[in-house]
Amino acid sequence: MAAPVQNATPATAGTVKLTADLVSRMVMVKSFSENEQRINSIDFTADGQTMITSSDDDSIVMYNCNLGTKTRAVNSKKYGVDLIRFTHNHNTGIHCSTKVDDTIRYLSLHDNKYIRYFPGHTKKVLTLCMSPQDDMFLSGSEDKTIRLWDLKSPNCQGVMQVTSRAVAAFDPDGLIFGAGVNSQSVKLYDLRSFDKGPFMTWQLEQEPNCDWTGMKFSPDGKHILITTDGEVMRVIDAFSGTQKHVLRGHVNARRQPLEAAFTPGFAIRALRHGQKNADIQTDHTGLIQQVAFNPRFFIMATACTKLNLWIPPDDA
Repeated sequence: MAAPVQNATPATAGTVKLTADLVSRMVMVKSFSENEQRINSIDFTADGQTMITSSDDDSIVMYNCNLGTKTRAVNSKKYGVDLIRFTHNHNTGIHCSTKVDDTIRYLSLHDNKYIRYFPGHTKKVLTLCMSPQDDMFLSGSEDKTIRLWDLKSPNCQGVMQVTSRAVAAFDPDGLIFGAGVNSQSVKLYDLRSFDKGPFMTWQLEQEPNCDWTGMKFSPDGKHILITTDGEVMRVIDAFSGTQKHVLRGHVNARRQPLEAAFTPGFAIRALRHGQKNADIQTDHTGLIQQVAFNPRFFIMATACTKLNLWIPPDDA
């Protein structure tokens, strides 16, 4: 682990005014080389205190965000691990499998024992999303289904058949979830009556030579970010379905899934103009495939096989 280059105490999101200049001057304060293969997902607890990563080397690593230290590592050698997500308990998580089958697994991080299995998907799981309010979670798969689950039961609570691979996400209140279907349709469902079908469907112009790979609601619930395996990302209005921006600029000839994250407090000015605000130079030697912002502290995480943590400069 590299030594911090400055005081690494994280600032809370509300104490720092987000500007393009500030983002461009963020400083890398910690670097971790725990993984032999690429880090395939990053997640934070809701209070921002703890971060977790999963990797193609079958490892799961937890970090203390206040101290910038590694706290625990466990392995899932038998099943592999992808899309690791905290539940509402800091000591448990859910993740997808990369070996054996496509079952979702509920893991005790304290003693590295599985609490429950969630079988049902027959192809790779592309989306795994915990409800922000309770023990429900969503999954979307290449098997053309979106499934709704409850941590307390191994039985699927609901299945939505779609026409292609699907991505999905809860809104910040956990009452609505969105589904991206066939890389051109966005459907909104009421969690309390999802079996009646979507209450809203929007068609977007399909981008050539790319598929949708992810969906996220903004922290204020007003926008939906759609990521792809092409060179573009989209931002749409979560109430009208109007396309606000098409974000371009990444060269992605290998068609890797692009990853994006909303900043703390939500950078509304950046989305208002749909323009790139800043470039950040890194020391990553491999392809950066993960980027995430802590929901409570102004900490950014970036990862290839190496994990870097970034905070604002001293004069912020």
